[in-house]
Amino acid sequence: MTTTVPGVPATRGATARPRPAELLHRLGARPGPSPVTHVEQVPARPGRPAPWPDWAAPPVISALAARGITAPWEHQVSAAELARAGDHVVLATGTASGKSMAYQLPALTALVDDPRATVLYLSPTKALAADQLRALVRLGIDGVRPATYDGDTPREEREWIRQHSRFVLTNPDMLHHALLPGHARWGAFLRRLRYVVIDECHTYRGVFGSHVAHVLRRLRRVAARYGSAPTFILASATSGDPAHAASRLTGLPVRAVTEDASPRGATTFALWEPPLLPREPDDLENELPPVRRSALSETADLLTDAVVAGTRTLAFVRSRRGAEVVATMTRRALDEVVPGLGDRVAAYRAGYLKEDRRAIERALLTGELLALASTNALELGVDLVGLDAVLICGYPGTRASLWQQAGRAGRAGDEALAVLVARDDPLDTYLVHHPEALFGRPVEATVLDPANPYVLGPQLCCAAVEAPLTKADLELFGGAPALAAVEALTESGALRRRPSGWYWTHRGRPDVDLRGTGGAPISVVESATGRLLGTVDQGSSHVMLHTGAVYLHQGASYLVDDLDLEDAVALVHAAEPDWSTHARDVTDLSVVSIREYVDAGPVGLFLGEVDVTNQVVSYQRRRIGSGEVIDTRPLDLPPRELRTVAVWFTLSPNLLVASGVEPADFPGALHAAEHAAIGLLPLVATCDRWDIGGLSTANHQDTEAPTVFVYDGHPGGAGFAERAYATAAEWLRATREAISSCGCETGCPSCVQSPKCGNGNNPLDKKGAVAVLDAVLAALPEDPAPGVAEPAGPAPTAA
Repeated sequence: MTTTVPGVPATRGATARPRPAELLHRLGARPGPSPVTHVEQVPARPGRPAPWPDWAAPPVISALAARGITAPWEHQVSAAELARAGDHVVLATGTASGKSMAYQLPALTALVDDPRATVLYLSPTKALAADQLRALVRLGIDGVRPATYDGDTPREEREWIRQHSRFVLTNPDMLHHALLPGHARWGAFLRRLRYVVIDECHTYRGVFGSHVAHVLRRLRRVAARYGSAPTFILASATSGDPAHAASRLTGLPVRAVTEDASPRGATTFALWEPPLLPREPDDLENELPPVRRSALSETADLLTDAVVAGTRTLAFVRSRRGAEVVATMTRRALDEVVPGLGDRVAAYRAGYLKEDRRAIERALLTGELLALASTNALELGVDLVGLDAVLICGYPGTRASLWQQAGRAGRAGDEALAVLVARDDPLDTYLVHHPEALFGRPVEATVLDPANPYVLGPQLCCAAVEAPLTKADLELFGGAPALAAVEALTESGALRRRPSGWYWTHRGRPDVDLRGTGGAPISVVESATGRLLGTVDQGSSHVMLHTGAVYLHQGASYLVDDLDLEDAVALVHAAEPDWSTHARDVTDLSVVSIREYVDAGPVGLFLGEVDVTNQVVSYQRRRIGSGEVIDTRPLDLPPRELRTVAVWFTLSPNLLVASGVEPADFPGALHAAEHAAIGLLPLVATCDRWDIGGLSTANHQDTEAPTVFVYDGHPGGAGFAERAYATAAEWLRATREAISSCGCETGCPSCVQSPKCGNGNNPLDKKGAVAVLDAVLAALPEDPAPGVAEPAGPAPTAA
């Protein structure tokens, strides 16, 4: 196959698309040590086809055949057969394994066989729903009338969809905010509901997943009122124990199909560590630690080289700002090679307007764009046919996401290249030097907790609005925890008990945010023109949109003039400053209660509820390029309060001194251990660094001992702290290894410095952190069992 890059001279570009090994060699061709720390060859795999099921409707088989599908794969038939028989099923196979057809076969057959039947499809993103709609429309089966029903759907179309569409594609947010509260208008649709398809169900984790679990229970309850009991078909990336996770999500027994029978092209997967920057004389004189080139700069260079080589490439970047930066740097570099070539690269992220997102998706599918720098908004099943390579800028937090992102390349079964570019971060550094932690290991199980009281209570209120809650309903929502929540809601006046059940007492509906973003998104408006640029969620607004912040949008930079939290709007003006902004915050934490603890003599390990108060108090302006701090400016933003779940360990001062850490060094040693522990927690839990927070102190007022806390960054917790507590020895051992094996002398971003530290990474004591973790690991049992669950008395303190 040949790919021509318009305007690229033959000496710089390649008209023949290079094979993965050749492309990797080109990308790594540079002076000095190779940045490639490991190359994993994932072999090609032949497919195992199966005959069409006898029950499959001929129009469906004909429509699929017209799209080039002459026979299904074995796993597709296995999942379809279970669904057809009325068993709830989850299909957990790799990217591009044809999961869509596994639900299309029974669902479309039901619609053909019964002209009154309906199907509901749920996806976590609008882009995925739009992609699935395109696929259904292309099949062209009479009478299906598929339609998307989401926040972008014009109001004049919504009534037609309610009355006429038999295959509605929506998302949990729309189900929660519109369809379930207005179920009377959807009565005919719900009465005939045969299947509920839940796509990419592994994304429903943490607080969001816990909310979605109750939205699905509310759907089952409302459907039952109309006389239907739909079969659930779930599709997931490969995950640990998918049947258990799907059952926890739906509240139903679910059978899993995990044997992937689809063909797969070979993949070359490289781990890439950016080089150390040359050290200036001042750095050596002041004994400053060496600094690695940023993963953003490295990814932008790799993306530039890939485009010049004629390779269609997708770069995944962890943050919205990072995606904008990579796209901007790549465009500039390409325009230096050939003016105008940068136009074939774009950024893609949440917060763009609908029209912008759709235009970018079309341009990538048609080949008008050669490369994208995207957040994980494109990680899910959008069919990006023809991509040759994927660059992953920073470990995405879970092995499931890593393989999902890598699977975006080679969609047509061709050979593919995936490159993980390590950030200067403890976890990334650990992984690129310990490939066994990535390859040949099962992916993580999905963590969610429907019993979280901060989720359960509001969801029960939503259910009471839809129909009075009965005692039988409480079993659906978890039994005893639901009863306790209802009684508390009744006592507070939110619900009122009547002989027929519990009723919602207020006029409006409960204001429940499924994604835990803290309220309505902040609109970013250009002050001179009134033009809406995009949106930012409430949770990120204090950091991204504070007064004076630099805001990036489609390669253009803006300065924030004013953040009005009451009206949910940020006013900005276009500017090209030569500095970037970095918010700084302060955190206070108090222990509310202890669920479990391990008494290991001078060391204690705890799991419990905590109250966290956080406030963004200032921001730094740093010179672009050098990172030099220009100044620090104060901010006046309100504090945010959070009750959540934390894991923490305490040490006696005597043990620390005996381990070689002097009292004056306690704060730096504990602070460094806290940073690294936060960075390594995603190794054992399905979270990323930004899902969790931490605090360390030489003498905490509640524990009366030197303490390190790591807490879930979501109200009521998200299951991450529990996972950390259960795997404490494995987690802290990997943390200790990441610090001790780092080549720096005093601590650097690869081991103990944190990009989100509110104290500017000061103080930090790398050697002391190793001593702290050695002491904790020596005292803790390998598989700690709780000594006491929910003790009635005060928490034990280290002696």
